Amino acid sequence: MKKIQISPSILSGDFSQLGNEIQRLEKGGADMIHVDVMDGHFVPNLTIGPPVIKSLRKHSTLPFDVHLMISPVHKYIENFANAGADIITFHPEASENIDETINHIKSFNKKVGLSLNPNTGINIIENFLDKINLVLVMSVHPGFGGQKFMPEVLKKIKDLHEIKKNKNLNFDIEVDGGINFDNSKIVKDAGANILVSGTTIFKENKGDIKKNIDSLRSS
Repeated sequence: MKKIQISPSILSGDFSQLGNEIQRLEKGGADMIHVDVMDGHFVPNLTIGPPVIKSLRKHSTLPFDVHLMISPVHKYIENFANAGADIITFHPEASENIDETINHIKSFNKKVGLSLNPNTGINIIENFLDKINLVLVMSVHPGFGGQKFMPEVLKKIKDLHEIKKNKNLNFDIEVDGGINFDNSKIVKDAGANILVSGTTIFKENKGDIKKNIDSLRSS
């Protein structure tokens, strides 16, 4: 069993103090920083782009776990790689050629993730699981923070874990969307080893980030 890692989403942080927020997360024991990039086209919200990621890079040595919810994704990979992303995750629906986009990300010596929306089946990415580092399972419909966890994705997590075990693969299973103290255990039990959380980490226990990260990891 892989070590449980916590990847806090800065989408729930104070956008006027993002550098400080990232430093707080690092001091609080985060394993990486989850950066949600939305284009207002692939998903109905706009967030941040490469210049902001580049400016945040100097505030932390933690890996930047960058989730690209943009379409078409391929032509923007280089910008995010050069801005300081360590892991670049994209949606199969946003690429005209998934294999080419995977190889493009690898050409910058970055880790590669593929993300599955709640309605996207594993079959769409199954042929690529031996080429990637991470599968990000969305447990909400992407676009906005603070949504409720969709328990129906637990089967997808379990199925991914089973495929991984049966084929002796080594990709991480990351889950993002509505993760809190009440559901983190069932998500981990299903096979996830990276939890993305925003609202819970920044808001619970009067904003005690270390306590909230520790609780998600150990629950």
